[in-house]
Amino acid sequence: MIINSPAARKPQGYLSLILHAHLPFVRHPEVSYMMEENWLFEAITETYLPLISLLRNARDDRIPVRFAMSLTPTLCTMLGDDLLKERYHAHLLKLLELSEKEVDRTRGKKAFHRTAQMYLEKLSGYRYLYESDLRGDLLDGFRQFQDIGMIEIITCGATHGYLPTMQINPNAVHAQIAVAVASYHALFKRVPQGIWLPECGYYPGLETILADEGLRYFFTESHGLLSADPPPQYGVYAPVYCREARVAAFARDNESSRAVWSAREGYPGHPVYRDFYRDIGFDLDIDYIKPYIDPIGIRINTGIKYHRITGPQQQKLPYEREEALRTAVEHAGNFMFNRQQQVEYLGSIMERPPVIVSPYDAELFGHWWYEGPEWLNFLFRKLAFEQDTLALITPSEYLDIYPDNQICAPSFSSWGEGGYSDVWLHESNNWIYRHLHHMEELMVEAAMLHPDEPSGLLRRSLNQMVRELMLAESSDWAFIMKTGTMVNYAVRRTREHIANFIRLHDDLEKNSIDPNFIALLESHNNIFPDIDYMVYAGEPTPHTSVLNR
Repeated sequence: MIINSPAARKPQGYLSLILHAHLPFVRHPEVSYMMEENWLFEAITETYLPLISLLRNARDDRIPVRFAMSLTPTLCTMLGDDLLKERYHAHLLKLLELSEKEVDRTRGKKAFHRTAQMYLEKLSGYRYLYESDLRGDLLDGFRQFQDIGMIEIITCGATHGYLPTMQINPNAVHAQIAVAVASYHALFKRVPQGIWLPECGYYPGLETILADEGLRYFFTESHGLLSADPPPQYGVYAPVYCREARVAAFARDNESSRAVWSAREGYPGHPVYRDFYRDIGFDLDIDYIKPYIDPIGIRINTGIKYHRITGPQQQKLPYEREEALRTAVEHAGNFMFNRQQQVEYLGSIMERPPVIVSPYDAELFGHWWYEGPEWLNFLFRKLAFEQDTLALITPSEYLDIYPDNQICAPSFSSWGEGGYSDVWLHESNNWIYRHLHHMEELMVEAAMLHPDEPSGLLRRSLNQMVRELMLAESSDWAFIMKTGTMVNYAVRRTREHIANFIRLHDDLEKNSIDPNFIALLESHNNIFPDIDYMVYAGEPTPHTSVLNR
């Protein structure tokens, strides 16, 4: 049952919300606990389950929700991994246990007690949703909402490799795209309409590879389109088709993005919202909190926080949930009003209804901005009942309605600081690329020297070389090195995948493949179990043959 139809309305303009859900592949079966696996567990509890809950309520209330959402191949792999699902369930039960203890501990502290009760209620609801309704399968939860027309799931690079730094080897770029498309097809039983280019990294000519894989559209940072040749007639408020291939480029609208994302002027920085950085994992006595932090006693965030942002020079005040929700209602109304003003003005100077493209990291909603999912809920309901100027739409639907678009050549661009790869080509991380380029060359050579190996140890070795290369290519490691958080882990992961690849390649060259080493890597770095190394060989292969299905 399709419950949303943007074509049924005739608005003055469209709003296209894009949520980019991504995490690097982190899975450590060799130990019983790894702190970095909490990245996934926190995102499930604070972002993905709240989003699924929001969609379920909107479906039941027949609210016309419509947005696009990337679920990256690395994230999808982790969400479907039995080991990580088992560990997440244990994490959720532990967090629920802590929330129950917090209700008892905060009795007599009125403001804190109300917040503790809120956590217990929400976590109990998420446990029921995860265990009973979803049966641990979040991917199926999102898949259902795509099937009924509420969201459009798009793909991303296979391991979020930053494509502009890979363009020297087109086969490596093609592999990132082709494996992503094939992985998506295996999971969702359809070909993805669009792709979120990792870090919005675009370079001229990339569209030919996207077109070969059947993708209709991608996104750029605003200057990637504004600096196109020729300049786009409608700026960032309509897509353009790339000159080299008929793939549409949509660009980010800075005004709507700034309202939500900006640390200085965005909604999440309002003083009544919950403070992300004040957590009981750091505040409470170590003997009390020790069972719920790192087993060796390292204090970490638990997700239970009792303070609001307050002001820059003030002592932190207790979080007041009702006040925060009232503010979220106001901010949703403000966002809607400003987008109405935008489309009313743009409509007066454009020959068609404009589309405002507003992309955000999905983890902003709930994880970083605790009230973010409620803000989205209020926004969807206000758009449905309080106005008729705007309609929600996905990029593919806009292309269906307006198939004729200007032809341009977008410019090289990325998002992030500087807008031109500064983050991923920084002195802190630029050492990695000489290794990646060498590995990419070796992978192409190995694939071409061993065409169509039917089975056996040699094929397993070649396939594992692909996994290690792609995991080393992840842009997350360079990003972490630049930002200075968890640097040791990022460096370690990069070096490990490089070393694994080089050993596999050397063993291949010496004809001395070690089955135990391959089995170890297959059990630890088990992403893309049906990968075919021939994706690196010669001419790009059709996406239907990249993974064996």
